[in-house]
Amino acid sequence: MLLQTQDLSKCYGDFYALRSLNMHIAPGEVYGLLGPNGAGKSTALRLIMGFLQPSSGKALIANHDCWADGVAARKKIAYLPGELRLYENMSGRQLVNFLSGLRNRPVRPDLNKMASIFDIDIDTPMANMSSGMKRKVALLLVLDPYAELIIMDEPTNTLDPTMRTALLDEVKAAKNRGQAVFFSSHVLSEVETVCDRIGVLRKGQLVHQQSMSDLASGRRIRLRLARDTTIPDLSGLLLVRKEETLLHLEHNGGLEPLMGWIGKLDLLELSIEPLGLDSIYRKIHGDGV
Repeated sequence: MLLQTQDLSKCYGDFYALRSLNMHIAPGEVYGLLGPNGAGKSTALRLIMGFLQPSSGKALIANHDCWADGVAARKKIAYLPGELRLYENMSGRQLVNFLSGLRNRPVRPDLNKMASIFDIDIDTPMANMSSGMKRKVALLLVLDPYAELIIMDEPTNTLDPTMRTALLDEVKAAKNRGQAVFFSSHVLSEVETVCDRIGVLRKGQLVHQQSMSDLASGRRIRLRLARDTTIPDLSGLLLVRKEETLLHLEHNGGLEPLMGWIGKLDLLELSIEPLGLDSIYRKIHGDGV
């Protein structure tokens, strides 16, 4: 595995910002870390970057301990923090050249093309750029084709829909190059678009992990019946809510037994939809998050 964490924890006194995080990411995989503000997403990323010392456990990148051997670990990474600090006395192009040299990596050959995709003039001094333009420059920097692992903290913040789409397209391109991408987000739709696997944090704990392929096989079912019925003991069938003869169910299993049961019912109304990531998220965090 390129990235793995082993019971990674960070506490401040009796308060755990992150508790026993166990996860891994392989080359060519996109992993989305979900959760509301305060769930521990940024803490997890800072621990993996080696910016915070773990209270217990560890994070490894290419078998380098992210705290004890942080310099070697960070050589594998391109990182986008939640809050940007860029050199104001450089242009975007100068910044790209400077950081590429600092990392001992070549400047990406498609720099001008990428600047066009993100609609920025990279020869403009950073001091003259808006915060939105600076974020685009930062995205151009983090989408480094020579980095083995790309880590981004809420990367689509402040981006308009067109730029969000452009960023997600570049994440897919990075995956196709064999790069690993790990990013935090609270925007479910973008996670569903690009991720191979997701993890959900709640109050500093990883409470759910799932592959998107498994999630895509799930179904949300709404049945209105002419008369009451007994729910059969079918593999993967869960009664979420019952309102007299209106049933709300979720199903993760074979279609044949499900449709065999539904076909015998005296139906007034039937709706079957993909389960979707929002169902998982709302179970964990509630409708108000």
